[in-house]
Amino acid sequence: MRKALLTFVVFLLTLTAWAQLRNPVIPGYHPDPSVCRVGDDFYLVNSSFQYFPGVPIYHSKDLVNWELIGNVLDRESQLPLKGATSWLGIYAPTIRYHEGTYYMITTNVGNGGNFMVTAKDPQGPWSEPIWLEQQGIDPSLWFENGKCYMVSNPDNTITLCEIDPVTGKQLTPGKALWQGTGGRYPEGPHLYKKDGWYYLLISEGGTELAHRLTIARSRKIDGPYVANPNNPLLTNCSMAGQGMQIQGTGHGDFVQAKDGSWWIVFLAYRNFGGSYHHLGRETYLAPVEWAKGQWPVVNGGHPVDTVMEVRTLPQVPMQKKADYYDFTKPLGPEWVYIQNPDSANYRIENGLLRLRGSNSSLTKNERPTFIGRRQESAKVLVETHLNFSESATDDQAGLSVYQINDGHVDFCLQARKARMCIAVKASLKSIETVLAADEIDGFEVWLRIKSDGETYDFEYSLDGKEYTPYYKMSCSLVSTEVVGGFTGVVIGMYAYQKGNDGATFADFDYFKYEEE
Repeated sequence: MRKALLTFVVFLLTLTAWAQLRNPVIPGYHPDPSVCRVGDDFYLVNSSFQYFPGVPIYHSKDLVNWELIGNVLDRESQLPLKGATSWLGIYAPTIRYHEGTYYMITTNVGNGGNFMVTAKDPQGPWSEPIWLEQQGIDPSLWFENGKCYMVSNPDNTITLCEIDPVTGKQLTPGKALWQGTGGRYPEGPHLYKKDGWYYLLISEGGTELAHRLTIARSRKIDGPYVANPNNPLLTNCSMAGQGMQIQGTGHGDFVQAKDGSWWIVFLAYRNFGGSYHHLGRETYLAPVEWAKGQWPVVNGGHPVDTVMEVRTLPQVPMQKKADYYDFTKPLGPEWVYIQNPDSANYRIENGLLRLRGSNSSLTKNERPTFIGRRQESAKVLVETHLNFSESATDDQAGLSVYQINDGHVDFCLQARKARMCIAVKASLKSIETVLAADEIDGFEVWLRIKSDGETYDFEYSLDGKEYTPYYKMSCSLVSTEVVGGFTGVVIGMYAYQKGNDGATFADFDYFKYEEE
């Protein structure tokens, strides 16, 4: 009887392990995920490009529910971003754990090249950069037998060298391992060892529609590597996957859970309103079957969808980010600046966020005054209250739907000689235009931006109660396909002054971010 009861309980537990896995697991602009497990905990990092602080780090117990616990690079000495756009800055990081130390290795494109930082606690503090000799983007680490190996892709070739993990000194010449299966841009390499084989996972095809993961293996770490005959390991650019909302699948990292199961995190994007994506490349999850001595198989060989029935780990919900900020306390790690911020331009006191206008516009991109957070859902409502009484002619402040310095749409107050003007202004590649503009009374306005995934609706109020629908535009206008870049929409507050007297201030007394 007792044995039968135990069998029944085990059966019930098995049933409850099956769940709907909803992708992406970290939505919005969170590309190039890398993951490691330490005991029962998983830690994941993403690229951050031109934003400061850089390399967001997430924590999870189940690979499905994630909590942002900080940013690896939170000091200007770690993260110089002069002139960075979303084509530059911090490219794909890798996180690894070895003998009590966390390692994060990445590339600062345009400001130094490859480096790594270390920490005893994933929440930091992380060390100053340890600069590395071997270049090529997307570096990764492998530790074995007291040695530390690095792989990256100089000259479009996955290349291996040994380094000193303390000093970063390169100890051996780089050795070419693999150039992939012929797809362009072989990059994002990661090494693993299983059942006596070294496996080399890479991305090919560019980070657009034809993105894919391929894999090769060898009995020796320095090769020769033989490609999986069933490559690509993962792609939605196929007959089976071409009709799915998820596209651009690639740049992944394997991780083994404590129960022995294998998983992969990877990037992809979701199309909205046709073949356009504006939220950026996001973090996705899929199960992996990896039989002894065999090649890994992702999601049973099928394309990855937004909802999949899989046997997940026991679910452990995590704390969600705040959705209302009244500026009575410091802002959380979800908030980012464009390039290294001038701290004198940002002040939180007396329940106000005060932004001092920068002489650089968002388009000019020289440390503009901007602070925002990633748009992490297609359906959102963003709202704030702005007082712009301390301004001069042609100064402006408000909200920006920001993709890149030459791809953003701003909902703002602009000072004119006699009265204020409310406006929706666009900077889209070489086109700068005013989409809508009207004079209003006073210096205060409530601004609201709503989106259903296909359009942005701009509304304003002069009393905080009744909102006037003002302008509607397609989300595709700020998509990667239209304005370019490697990131996704960040919505935030900004201030710009045309003159040089430093007397322009914009006061915001709350910021609301709600997802449907």
